Amino acid sequence: MSSEITLQDSFAARARIAQSIRVTPTVSSDALSKATGGDIRLKLEQGQITGSFKLRGASNAVLSLSDAQRAKGVVGVSTGNHGRGLAYAAKQAGVRCIICMSELVPQNKVDGIKAQGAEVRIVGRSQDDAQVEVDMLVADGMVMLPPFDHRDIIAGQSTVALEMLEQSPDLETVLVPLSGGGLISGVGMVMKAVNPQVRVIGISMERGAAMYESQKAGKPVLVEELSTLADSLGGGVGLDNQHTFAMTRAFVDDLILVTETEIAAAIRHAYWQERQIIEGSGSVGIAALLAGKIKDPGRCVALISGQNIDMQLHHRIISGEDVDVTAEG
Repeated sequence: MSSEITLQDSFAARARIAQSIRVTPTVSSDALSKATGGDIRLKLEQGQITGSFKLRGASNAVLSLSDAQRAKGVVGVSTGNHGRGLAYAAKQAGVRCIICMSELVPQNKVDGIKAQGAEVRIVGRSQDDAQVEVDMLVADGMVMLPPFDHRDIIAGQSTVALEMLEQSPDLETVLVPLSGGGLISGVGMVMKAVNPQVRVIGISMERGAAMYESQKAGKPVLVEELSTLADSLGGGVGLDNQHTFAMTRAFVDDLILVTETEIAAAIRHAYWQERQIIEGSGSVGIAALLAGKIKDPGRCVALISGQNIDMQLHHRIISGEDVDVTAEG
């Protein structure tokens, strides 16, 4: 499995999506460097057009469709950011798009997808429930573009790693938010192809970390989806996972979990110290660094994956409130 998607696929994806995405900057963090003793940099992918890295994979997948597939329209399941990216990419390409989501997805993310012109269907209490609706639409002829376990999606996400290496050619450690594994599979593949010495560390929240539990079990397993500040990292890896389980196993050196309190502290740090507005899922690299969970980070890039947080929730967190979405959800 791990050899299926290559560095050549990453370069091809970059050429394909060049006109559709933004090259995002990498900046140094004096505060995090001082706190950890490392040379910490932040890859500001939350500045992507749709507010997250997901636009890369979605654009690559949509632009890779045949004319016949484009005519059928695309459908996907999403916790928010994939849906927004897919809706945007489909709109740019003139392709019909339906996004299926669970009731756990925050309203701001639902609204963001609708604003891109896609149809949204809310189904059940989990991504798996929403997937049932997707399967019905696929049976009716639409093309499914899943959030992570798809060659073109992974190749698209991997383009962020090409930028990271160009912006920080000396990097030793890369911290990557981990959910279904589409991002870390692409990043890990590129990093190990270019420099096998680069440490690739995946970071999830403690509440409902499906890939973490699956890797521990040695196979994809079902994990209950729970409310979390890192809502974009929710959802399963798919029991019939074709790519990302094996690629995560092959290319990732370590997996780390962070608590809700640590995620909140990272959102606060990003705002007050780095002047960045980021969502919980995008903050997990900072969370792990601040909690002392990354040993000897060295020249380290933390990938900030998204900014699509509900701004009222963000205001409460940065104002110092002890926000417990696990109780609210």
